Amino acid sequence: MDANAFALAHQHEWDRLRHLTKRRSLSGPETDEFIRLYQRTATHLATIRTSSPDPNLVLRLSQLLSAARAELSGERVLTRSAVATFFRMTLPLAFYRVRWWTVGVMVAFLLIATTTAIYTATIPQVLGMLGGEQELSQYANEAFAAYYSEFPSADFAGQVWTNNARIAVQAIAGGITGVVPAFVLYENAAAIGASAAIMHDQDGLGVFFQLILPHGQLELTAIFIAAGAGLSLFWAMVSPGSRTRAQALAQEGRTTVIVAVGLVLILAVSGAIEGFVTPSDLPWVVKILIGTIALAAYWVYTIWGGRWALAHGGSADLSEEDAGYSVPVA
Repeated sequence: MDANAFALAHQHEWDRLRHLTKRRSLSGPETDEFIRLYQRTATHLATIRTSSPDPNLVLRLSQLLSAARAELSGERVLTRSAVATFFRMTLPLAFYRVRWWTVGVMVAFLLIATTTAIYTATIPQVLGMLGGEQELSQYANEAFAAYYSEFPSADFAGQVWTNNARIAVQAIAGGITGVVPAFVLYENAAAIGASAAIMHDQDGLGVFFQLILPHGQLELTAIFIAAGAGLSLFWAMVSPGSRTRAQALAQEGRTTVIVAVGLVLILAVSGAIEGFVTPSDLPWVVKILIGTIALAAYWVYTIWGGRWALAHGGSADLSEEDAGYSVPVA
């Protein structure tokens, strides 16, 4: 099929659809004509995409249909079904897509934190750079534990959520650089390693883990997810595969936004644990068990939920109609 001849034959219909799309109001007959032209143009686009995929013509018709669809559908209403689909299929698939990035970031974080802790704890000169003996003692025996109880639980949970959200936003928003997520990862890992070294020096390593593990398992996982999602965005730019870089960045960017929405909920849960569970009078075993259950729930949701959604045809991206049709590339 000759794309140019096809375009000449149907140009008057497309022009009429464009004209009706720009009208503020339509009469009854005009509305019927608008719907008919929209359906015909959609058929034209499908024909061109399969028989003669001219990139310019596909782009023109995609833009025309997008504008017409916006007029045809009007304002969208968030339905219960859409919310259920998001949490049942879209969100777990988004987490599932970045699962290996999350694991890779976690391994790197633990290596940096452990190396920093051992290096700082075994070299007195390095430990001395963090403070004098009295300062280190005050930090280990008073300040570290007081941090979790000096504010009311609700206020503290809100502060924790805000701080962690800021870190996650930095990792995701700066992901395309490849440098920002790595810096955020290193900065937080080194800080935790240094704290562990101080607590070890003051015979408080047990207290360190008792206070960190209840909320830290899920909280740190959220940071790993954010950094992993940011790095996946960077990698899409470096190695787009069969897609153009613009297409790869657009697709990964949309998935990253979905991940960011999910992180809001994860950080809310970890903030609640840190604000209400960590400073509570519960036995430490119970506190750590609560944190472990929260972390296990995330991974079950991601692995089992992601695989189930994938098997049932789910997607972590918008539909082609919502995201825009891809232009064929040779």
